Amino acid sequence: MTGSAPDILVVDYGMGNLRNVARALERAGARPRVSMDPGEVLRAGRLVVPGVGALGDAMSSLEERGLAAAIRERILDGRPYLGICVGLQILLEEGEEGRARCLGLIPGKVARFPESSSLPVPHMGWNAVKASQQHPVLRDGFFYFVHGYRPCWVPDECVLASTDYGEVFPSALGFDACVAVQFHPEKSQRGGLALLERFCGWSP
Repeated sequence: MTGSAPDILVVDYGMGNLRNVARALERAGARPRVSMDPGEVLRAGRLVVPGVGALGDAMSSLEERGLAAAIRERILDGRPYLGICVGLQILLEEGEEGRARCLGLIPGKVARFPESSSLPVPHMGWNAVKASQQHPVLRDGFFYFVHGYRPCWVPDECVLASTDYGEVFPSALGFDACVAVQFHPEKSQRGGLALLERFCGWSP
């Protein structure tokens, strides 16, 4: 990257691999800060919401800390947002896991992969991501996944990329300055680092 390092806020809501994400952003040329302060969320130039674990627990933690409303307002304000794994799932309307009510910024639901599939659940490991439309942050490639739930019934215009795991499911979503991925860029070696670099340099 060229120019000054972008200032990025990584949201701490008590869940997620914050250190790994922050280190990956540093390697991508950013100056990441980690905070659970809703005021800092609202002021952030670029926002990253990582996450692993249960969507219901994540939404409860975000609500309790006053972060859910701040993240929603911040995204609607039109500044760059990157959601990773659970950070993607919170954008939808609801989730089966914990009967979660989510931010409702993208139509759709988070549902578990069917157990009837011959493939193991959770979906864990490397898989291909195929872009559904051109986007400044996303490219085709192989990325690392760890998840048992996936987005369903999302409008085509919000689907940025898809992945095949017994079915084709949306693996990247977005609109305006908001982009979110179901996979983990911080675990995806060169491809993941390149994605983070593009996010750091994105000026929507």
